[in-house]
Formats: sequence, structure tokens, C-alpha cells
Amino acid sequence: MASVKLIEYADANAEVRAVYDDIMATRKTDYINNFWKALASHPPTLRRTWESVKEVMAPGALDPLTKELIYVAVSASNGCDYCIASHTAGARRQGMNDKMFGELMAVVGMANETNRLANGYQVEIDEVFRSPAS
Repeated sequence: MASVKLIEYADANAEVRAVYDDIMATRKTDYINNFWKALASHPPTLRRTWESVKEVMAPGALDPLTKELIYVAVSASNGCDYCIASHTAGARRQGMNDKMFGELMAVVGMANETNRLANGYQVEIDEVFRSPAS
């Protein structure tokens, strides 16, 4: 259960409706998901977050599937059930299949394990892995 009242389109003020309209137009859908409905309880956060998501997830050097896969990986590591579900669905829309999902979760699990081992052992970074100074 959300800690705030979810704001439905019909109950939204003009500021929230404008963001909802942009979300639906950008995503080519007639649906506003619960994440945005929760953020709508604080319109400045809704607007700021949508603008950032729209910019970051827009086409760029990384293709849309790669961006969704990264989002799933980070969400799994952070334990965000909502984002795992939402971005797994997004990745599937971009072409992810079950085999890809399995490999992704294997990489996420391995990265988390080796990250913890490296941190626990306080392994010094090899010079060859360091970026040259700019």
C-alpha cells in the first residue's frame, strides 16, 4: 500500500494533468502507472522526476533495451520490487527474452558477490585499471 493517496487523472489538478499528458504522449499509452500517481501527491517532484527520466531514457549512445537492462540490474541490486517489475516489462517490450533475463540476473548476482568480496578484502585497485588523469 502506498504511503500517499494515488492521484488519478480525473482527480489531478492542471499541473499534474500536464505531466500525465506528457507521459502518455511520450510513451504512446493511455495509462499512468502507480509510480507517477504516487509522485503526483507532490507535483514538483512528479515534474522533476518525469523530466529527468524522459531525458535519461531517451534515445542516445545506449539503445533502449540496454537502458532498460541497466535499470533492471540496478533495481534488483537496490531491492526495488516496483522498478524491477516495471523495467522488466519495459525490457521485454524492447526485446528481452527469458534467456537474456537469466543472464542479466546471473551478472547482477556475480557483480554483487565480487563487489562485496573486493570491498571486504579491501583490494587495492590495479594501476592498469585507473583512468589516466585528464
